[in-house]
Parts: sequence; C-alpha cells; structure tokens
Amino acid sequence: MEESTKELREEWTLLLWTTVAVLVPVLITLWCSFQRPKRKVPLKDLFRKSKHGWHCTDLFNKPTYCCVCSQPILQGAFCDCCGICADEGCIQRADRILSCKEIMTQSQTDGRFHHQWVRGNVPLASYCAKCKQQCGTQPKLCDYRCVWCQTTVHDDCLSSLNEDLCDLGEFRSVIIPPYYLYQVNKLRRRHPDEYSKLAAVCGSGWTPVLVLANTRSGNNMGNVLLGEFRTLLNPVQVFDLSELPPSKALQLCTLLPPGSVRVLVCGGDGTVGWVLDAIDTMKWKVQVVSKGNYFRKPKVLSMNNYFSVGPDALMALNFHAHREKTPSFFSSRIINKAVYFLYGTKDCLVQECKDLDKRIELELDGEHVTLPSLEGIIVCNIGYWGGGCRLWEGMGDEPYPPTRVDDGLLEVVGVYGSFHCAQIQVKLANPVRLGQAHTVRLVLKSSRMPMQVDGEPWAQGPCTITITHKTQALMLYHSAEQTDDDDSSTSEAEEPSADHTDTASNTQETVTES
Repeated sequence: MEESTKELREEWTLLLWTTVAVLVPVLITLWCSFQRPKRKVPLKDLFRKSKHGWHCTDLFNKPTYCCVCSQPILQGAFCDCCGICADEGCIQRADRILSCKEIMTQSQTDGRFHHQWVRGNVPLASYCAKCKQQCGTQPKLCDYRCVWCQTTVHDDCLSSLNEDLCDLGEFRSVIIPPYYLYQVNKLRRRHPDEYSKLAAVCGSGWTPVLVLANTRSGNNMGNVLLGEFRTLLNPVQVFDLSELPPSKALQLCTLLPPGSVRVLVCGGDGTVGWVLDAIDTMKWKVQVVSKGNYFRKPKVLSMNNYFSVGPDALMALNFHAHREKTPSFFSSRIINKAVYFLYGTKDCLVQECKDLDKRIELELDGEHVTLPSLEGIIVCNIGYWGGGCRLWEGMGDEPYPPTRVDDGLLEVVGVYGSFHCAQIQVKLANPVRLGQAHTVRLVLKSSRMPMQVDGEPWAQGPCTITITHKTQALMLYHSAEQTDDDDSSTSEAEEPSADHTDTASNTQETVTES
C-alpha cells in the first residue's frame, strides 16, 4: 500500500513539474508579447553622443582637404552628417578630436544656440555671411561652415560671428532642433506627456519631417539621398529602412507634439505601402497632399500594385536576379527597359509558363473557374497596370463590368503570354476577364512558378494562395487646397460612399500626419 502511494506521489510530482516546465515559457512569452507594444522609443539610441558616419570614396568630386592633417586628398572618407573629410590614416584621430553634429544640446535664448563650425571643404559658390565674398577660393584647408544652418564664413571673419546664434537656416521649420531633444530628455522621466508644451521653443509653423528611405529601391542610390538629408536635417530624424523597420522609426513621433509631424517616404510603391501599413497599425491619421494642381483628386487610395503569376512575374524575377548580381549596371531607365524587353522577347520564344491551366486551379468566391489555355493570371484592384495600361478595359471595344477600387472586389485577368501582354499595352488585344470576386483562391498543384506581389518576385512551389479584400481606411485632405481642375474631375466621377472621404492616388506624394 505504501509503495503504491509513493508511486502515485512520484507520478503527481512528475506531472506537476512537467506542467510547470510547459506553462512557464508560455506565460513568459505571452507577457513579453503583451509588454512589447507598450515599450517606448529606444531613447538610449536617440539621446546618445553623436558619432561620425564614415563613407569611403575612391575619388572626391571636388578639391578636398583632410580636416585633420590639412593635406589635399583624392580618396578617403567623409562623414555624411557633418561633412568632414579625412584620409584613411586620419580617420581614427578625426573621431577623437573632431565632434560630429550634436544631436542634443542646450539652447541659449529664443530657441537658438551657438553655431557648430566645421573647417574647410565648404560648398562651391558659397559666400561669407560677414563680408559677402566667395569662400573656399584658396588652395588649402580654409574657411568655416555651420553644420546646422549651412552658413559659411572666412577664417578672418569668424571672430566677428562668435557671439551670433544659429537659427537652423532656411529649413528650420522641418528640423528637430538639438535643444528640443535636450528639453525632451529632461522631461521624459518626470513629465513624458508635456512634449507639446515644448513646441513653442521651436517657433510657429514648426512641422518636423521624418525621412524614411529604402536604400534598396531604385538604382541603389539611397545612401546618397540619406547623406544629403543627414547634412540638412538632424540625423536623428533620418532613417534607413534597410536597418530599422518603419514601425520602430515612427515611434519617434511619440516624442513630438501631436499633429505636427510629417513623414517623407523615399522609395518605390512597395516602400510607401510598407510605411502606410505601419501607420495603419498605429491608428494614425493620414493626409495625402498632391504635388501641384494638375493631379486629379480621386476618392480612394487604392492598393499600390497587384499580384500575378506568369510571364510578367517571370520577367520581374529574371530582372531582379540580374540586378542583385550587378546593381551598378542598372543605373539607367533605358538600360532597365532594354533588359525587360530582352527577357520579354525570350519568353515569347521559350514560353516557360505555358499550360498554366494544368498547373493552377482558380476559385472566385468559392466557385471553381475553368481556365482556358493561359500563361498568366493577374489579380489587381487598380485602374492602371504595366506602366499605364488600363488592363481591365483592354481595347474598349466590348462591354465589360464596371470597376471601382473601393467596392471590395478584386479583378482577375488572364493573359496568353508575353506577346499578349504587349498587345494589351498598345490596345491591340483584350485581356481574358476571368471575373471579379471578394476572395480569390489559387492552388498551385505542381512545379515552381514565378509570382510577384507589389513588384517583389519569387519562385513559388506547390501551395494555396488566398487573396481577400482586407479593410478600408479613411483618408483626409485639405478642402481649401482643391483647385478648379479637381472640382471638374470630381464632378465627372461618381459620388463617394458614406464610408469615405476624398483621397489621393498612388501617383501623388504621400505625407503622413501623426
């Protein structure tokens, strides 16, 4: 009897410890997941001591002198924040004796602070703020430049400006001043909700801009763009999305007055969608501002691209693979178009995506669709496709169901091949309209097929893909900015639904308001 009781006790003890071993990690994971949304901006990264952001170059594009040894240099490194230059042997010494742009510093009076001067290598055709004569004309390291207001001054005139204060220059209304972050650093532990009171020290009309750039977009020139913005703005408000996701970069807005922030997105339509998705998660208001007065102001900001499987995805995949190997080769739009034409011509002859109807099953809102002999299927919710082609409309010589980007329906189109795609683009053929649906289901039964979403291609193995209309979001615009052209274009279109306000299309510049 005692032995059975002992065995039972051991079994219960083992069961208890097993339960604890399983539940404790689960509870810790749940607790961490619950706490993660509550975490603030990693302030230690913001309120850190400034460091130089060195970038090496094989050849400077103007006469350049080392800021440490004052010798002329053809190659070396430069800081993309403060603009100092150094040869390879002087970089470590420059880190010790030359300070970079101070992210945080104390102001003097009226929201201004002392100039932060950097000697030498002033911009070409710059003039002295004191004597109005041209700076940087001597063949040596000479003259000074303020890293904040970009004011330049001669060596001999510098003493007369020692008492002058920096006003941040012509971009003061979009710069996060270092003295603002100094005040935030003082308040963040005791009064974190009083940041809006600090806006007064930055002056009226202060609308700081956050720059989010994707260095992998376009011809991979994003690093140059980031460097230009870090030179003109506070480096703390410039983010590289290849290193920091937008959800974390946008947390800087919590340290700024509500309603004052503007977000500038530098990248392709995929980058804009990535940032807007992060903003949608944060439940912020978004305003789309048109670039000029000639853009039509449509009712809806639609999905920024499309999903496709077939020849167009194959061309994008081949182009992407080639660009990954030699990115410097794809620095011209003409070259890019020529490469696309080459791959399109090749697919017309090889037809790698033929017999698509035997490899894919299509369902629209749960109903099976019998496919003709196709090579590609395109699912979209946009009016234009493939560089301006009205895909759903085709030649316009036959009736077709009307489409709206805000009706919750996705248009599904089939193409017979690359040559058929080219015919549709020049209005010599109509697409195969497979239907419209709220839910599109694709079943890839065998082999690997090229696919793309938002211009990002990949080779997909057997799987099931379900595409649904997710949600709708209200968009705002300033009614006073509407022009006569906007009024005429709006009157021609249908009235907006009760769920929507007017918004802007994906050809417009996107500015975000927190």
